[in-house]
Amino acid sequence: MSKRVVIISSSLRKNSNSEALASAFGQGAKIAGHDVEQITLRDKVLGFCVGCFTCQKTFKCVIDDDANDIVGKMKQADVLVFATPVYYYGMCGQLKTLLDRANPLFPSDYRFRDVYLLATAAEDEESTVAGTRTGIQGWIDCFEKAQLKDIIFCGGVTEVGEIAGNAVLETALTAGKNI
Repeated sequence: MSKRVVIISSSLRKNSNSEALASAFGQGAKIAGHDVEQITLRDKVLGFCVGCFTCQKTFKCVIDDDANDIVGKMKQADVLVFATPVYYYGMCGQLKTLLDRANPLFPSDYRFRDVYLLATAAEDEESTVAGTRTGIQGWIDCFEKAQLKDIIFCGGVTEVGEIAGNAVLETALTAGKNI
């Protein structure tokens, strides 16, 4: 059965390492016959959540920017994939801002069940991604029908394109094929 997969690439660098992971995952999902949309936050305008909670009644944020469209696509996805560079042992600010703005999903009838985290970092210890996992898991924990399905991490990559040829790209491709 074909699934709707929404991949959100949060790095602001064009052709970034985390974007390459996202693309590999998306390619695998397309090969498997799924409907895939990859969204980059690079060119999007995302304001900060103001904590008014109007969205809990209206299912829409009062801030009129790109987040509303992205959150609408997240709601309709069967699978969500978040790709982020790891900065200071956590997800990048753009992704955190989007997750905060996804608050209208909380009271809604969202479709997503499986969530994947794709992360890259300059440091290569497995513990490097622990803070990012905690942040993503905290968001997922607010959605009782959703689960963190897998984390794909590539450490030791700093410069744009440094991930090229890394075996983790095949891991991401395979994960996309297996959703």
